[in-house]
Amino acid sequence: MSTTPRLTPQTVAVIRALLEDPAKPRWGRDIAAETGLKSGTLHPILARLEHAGWVESTWEDPADHEDKGRPRRRYYRFTPHSAEQARLALATHTATGDASSAPRLRPQPGY
Repeated sequence: MSTTPRLTPQTVAVIRALLEDPAKPRWGRDIAAETGLKSGTLHPILARLEHAGWVESTWEDPADHEDKGRPRRRYYRFTPHSAEQARLALATHTATGDASSAPRLRPQPGY
């Protein structure tokens, strides 16, 4: 299934992080550090991107994490044809001035 996921500002940040090197597998904490998103926001986005057919995930080889004494990592990367699809979606999203990508205005404190 290959559909266009809803492009919220957080989803756009995740897509941009993955587009830096589309073929390179990235793990959650690495993406979270780059985007500033917490795991409770990041992982549902990755699941939606995977469900849409844009991203595929693989688990790290058990021997790798056991040797290092840490939890097993789940790696994410774009599927072979989805990186270009993601670039086009971001370009369209930016060109149309989608309100969800606009900076948020915050009220100034009263004096």
